[in-house]
Amino acid sequence: MKDLSVTRKELDVIDNQMKELFQKRLKLMEDVVEYKMEVGKPIFDGERERQKLSSVTEDVEGAFTKQALTELFCQMMAIGRKLQYQILCERGKAAEYSFTSITKLQTDGVQIVYQGVEGAYSHAASLQVFGQEAQVRSVATFEAAMEEVAEGRADYAVLPIENSRAGAVGDVYDLLMKYDNTIVAETYLRVEHCLLALPGTSFSNIRTVYSHPQGLMQCAGFMEKHREIQQVSQSNTAVSARKVVEDGDASCGAIASELAGSLYGLEVLERGISDDKNNTTRFIIVQKKKEYLADAQKISICIETEHVSGALYNQLSHFIFNGLNMTKIESRPIPDRAWEYRFYIDFEGNLSRPEVENALFGLEKEASRLKILGNYSTRE
Repeated sequence: MKDLSVTRKELDVIDNQMKELFQKRLKLMEDVVEYKMEVGKPIFDGERERQKLSSVTEDVEGAFTKQALTELFCQMMAIGRKLQYQILCERGKAAEYSFTSITKLQTDGVQIVYQGVEGAYSHAASLQVFGQEAQVRSVATFEAAMEEVAEGRADYAVLPIENSRAGAVGDVYDLLMKYDNTIVAETYLRVEHCLLALPGTSFSNIRTVYSHPQGLMQCAGFMEKHREIQQVSQSNTAVSARKVVEDGDASCGAIASELAGSLYGLEVLERGISDDKNNTTRFIIVQKKKEYLADAQKISICIETEHVSGALYNQLSHFIFNGLNMTKIESRPIPDRAWEYRFYIDFEGNLSRPEVENALFGLEKEASRLKILGNYSTRE
């Protein structure tokens, strides 16, 4: 049996040869991009790459070796493309995304919309971002909020996009693609459910509780301890509070926020009845104009890829290669295209940074579709 140290020395020799050859290959990529810029040829040539992969494996025996060579050359060609994109960016040839950098959000005299009714958590999030004196108003649906902004009747819409317990709000993700609005900020709101009732009501009198289905689900532990209470779903937690007031029935309560209770004149019978005491909802603030704050630290995009093996892997490699930290990825079905998906991605960065420009340029050239949803930071 050959000693391991001898084998490692042989591997070192081969690795050094490969390193030198790879550097030569990268140097030739500079000649390739110069030619492509001169004649207007696209960087990514899928047919050429397929031919290359076929030629390097056609005389190779063994399924493992064929697959290994395919992966190796896929990576080498992908790195070659990334070098070409970088050179194009340095020459000012990158794609223009029409985003303007600003120093602060406009807040004076603005109109803000949210989905639901007064006292809803979206209402509370709106006041958290824009202040207690902000001009806020409610609309019936998430889409109505997006329409108000898109058509210029409101400056901002505040929409929930994910909850730490219930997950993503899929409808809002879909609307970000349907409408050409832009995320300019986000905020996080602690969801602290309370049991509300008419003034003077005793807990022992409560026989029915109203709330949004998620509100009931998030308080399942509390409700399990009180099985004698009937649970009735409503369209919104704040709607539930309003119903208790409108019905005037002292045997009915609502699971909603303390804000809803104060707005509708209800008393808090129990505070903090959620199973998850850290239950938090993330809200996005969208506007019509394509702007981002100069100190923005998070970017949200949506990509669509070819429905082929390795397509998503190749897209995500642009973040790795440019040293960008991806913080979230969410998939949603593409309407009218069965079993095909869009990918919503959050990553750290600012649109003014060259590494972000390089990554987005590569994604734009290789994805079937790329949309920048916004560049923003968290507002308390």
